[in-house]
Amino acid sequence: MSTLNDPANQPLDVAPALAKKLDKLGLRRRFDLVLHLPLRYEDETHLFPIADAPYGQPVLVEGAVSTHEVQFRPRRQLVVRIEDSAGASLVLRFIHFYPSHLKQFAEGNRIRALGEIRRGFLGDEMVHPKIRQVDDGAPLADSLTPVYPTVNGVTQPMLRKLIRSELSRQRMEETLPAGMADSLRLMPFAEAVRLLHNPPPDYSAIQLSDPMLPAWQRLKFDELLAQQLSMRLAYRARRQGKAARLQGDGSLSRRLLESLPFALTGAQRKVLDEIVSDLRQAHPMHRLLQGDVGSGKTIVAALAALHAMEAGFQVALMAPTEILAEQHYRKLAGWLAPLGIRVSWLTGSLRKKQKQAALEEIANGEARLAVGTHALFQDDVAFQRLGLAIVDEQHRFGVGQRLALKDKGVEPHQLMMSATPIPRTLAMSFYADLDVSVIDELPPGRTPITTKLINNARRTEVVAYVDKTCAEGNQAYWVCPLIEESETLQLQTAVDTHLQLAEALPHRQVGLVHGRMKPDEKAAVMAAFAAGELQVLVATTVIEVGVDVPNASLMVIEHAERMGLAQLHQLRGRVGRGSARSVCMLLYENPLSDLAKARLKVIYENVDGFEIARQDLQIRGPGEFLGARQSGVPMLRFADLEADVSLLEQARELAPLMLQRHPEAVEAHLDRWLSGREQFLSA
Repeated sequence: MSTLNDPANQPLDVAPALAKKLDKLGLRRRFDLVLHLPLRYEDETHLFPIADAPYGQPVLVEGAVSTHEVQFRPRRQLVVRIEDSAGASLVLRFIHFYPSHLKQFAEGNRIRALGEIRRGFLGDEMVHPKIRQVDDGAPLADSLTPVYPTVNGVTQPMLRKLIRSELSRQRMEETLPAGMADSLRLMPFAEAVRLLHNPPPDYSAIQLSDPMLPAWQRLKFDELLAQQLSMRLAYRARRQGKAARLQGDGSLSRRLLESLPFALTGAQRKVLDEIVSDLRQAHPMHRLLQGDVGSGKTIVAALAALHAMEAGFQVALMAPTEILAEQHYRKLAGWLAPLGIRVSWLTGSLRKKQKQAALEEIANGEARLAVGTHALFQDDVAFQRLGLAIVDEQHRFGVGQRLALKDKGVEPHQLMMSATPIPRTLAMSFYADLDVSVIDELPPGRTPITTKLINNARRTEVVAYVDKTCAEGNQAYWVCPLIEESETLQLQTAVDTHLQLAEALPHRQVGLVHGRMKPDEKAAVMAAFAAGELQVLVATTVIEVGVDVPNASLMVIEHAERMGLAQLHQLRGRVGRGSARSVCMLLYENPLSDLAKARLKVIYENVDGFEIARQDLQIRGPGEFLGARQSGVPMLRFADLEADVSLLEQARELAPLMLQRHPEAVEAHLDRWLSGREQFLSA
């Protein structure tokens, strides 16, 4: 896509050591400097008299040094007092300083200091202000000073010099088709970039930080348009791939549906029709199936798998944890074995003999469905005829892992499932290259779950409530975030809690399950809980997804303030699967951080997974929400998916028009915004 003949795409002309540091900032080619925009601005255009300088905002003051001394209590620090021409004084305090500072602060030297003034023990003071020694009457800056994102070893003056140099060399032509910027009332690109790097004197720092500033709006639109174009190109490339048409006759699906004790919901039938329609196409399906906790995605996946098997193909189902994979295996084997279908089980913890038997079944086609963890995409796994790959909780797998499973077939169809609902703005942007199906209703008979926030100081009352729940014939989960004691996080552990509950409830059967137990041990405990032999199950978050025990009506979550919203919602969804009134108790420790308060408020007030996901996106941002660091999704640098919905919708609308009518503009636009990041386009 990009060419090194274009000056914009030439590598930075800097020393190798500096290039390595700049690479950490994503600065690899010359045009990257143009798009490296300021985080904020310092105002050195206006000098405040010390007596009139406001609190709570950065201000520039000037004065002569009257005293300076190194103090040693309560810790070593340099304390300087300056006095302006009106006789007002200000203390400058430095915790970190060098001997050279002492020369700069010689008595009588004139100092300009930029920082926030606060009330201190010795009067008004600035702590670690930005300082400059000046002559009397030295001119002020004629514009705001940009402050750029940086890393250790790259100073602001170095960045400013590099960026200034590049702005003078780059031509910065428009990449939007003629007339598009005007019709959208967008500022010209070059004008927007120059304004943000070198704001005119009449702009204030507050104006420049306003996300509605026309210059920011232009850059956000361009970024969102580049994202939409790249996603659509990826979607188009996948549609041009070749896959087998999976034409099932419906015989296996009908037999399974007839054997079930429940009927599919309207939403389940709708998404199943969408999936089956895709499987019949000659290009590979790439569909995301999402639905809230307990909406019935597994039965839809099973019916999709049967459709592929009816056409003579094998199916692979991959889950991120062994306990979830095993839940799928047991449920699917229970449904499919009566139909004469061999389901194979493959995880890393299998004994050598068991693993070899599973590999042979998969390779010779005897196993028509293989269920497992990431072990399914290891080199020694060979499918005879893989037609459909199903990936559960797909956001937990990196792109490379998902592609490795895909490569097990010539070009299998792919169905990705997620119980973490994806907010509309996220689906419009980061999932724009996938077809999305949503199960938007829960099966009938699900009981509402009451959520309670309880201080850990009332723990004894919670234990009594657990006992009461068991006495009524129901079961309870008690979830702990850690397996063993940590010095850094003094949290209650699953092992200790199990001992305490067993002691407090000697007349109840209390079980324990965690991620470090052997698979057979875990399976035995889970089976005992499902059979009602255990009344209370103490667990780590291994039970977050996939566990289905209708008789469990109480969920206690320790240290809920330490967990993310998606995890809390998933855990809460383990109860409310039967007819009994269900309760989720969130135990927390004071003091709570603002983030923890925000999370607990959201989970307490909402049961709708989509609303929780929307607010989670607001709290965390898309990078964390998507787990982008390990998945390879290119994050937005400037646009905000919640605040910039209108720009996202415009970009989404215009992307197909550009692809159809202005292919040369598409190439130029992607070259500007994604050059060097092309690996993301095929992810």
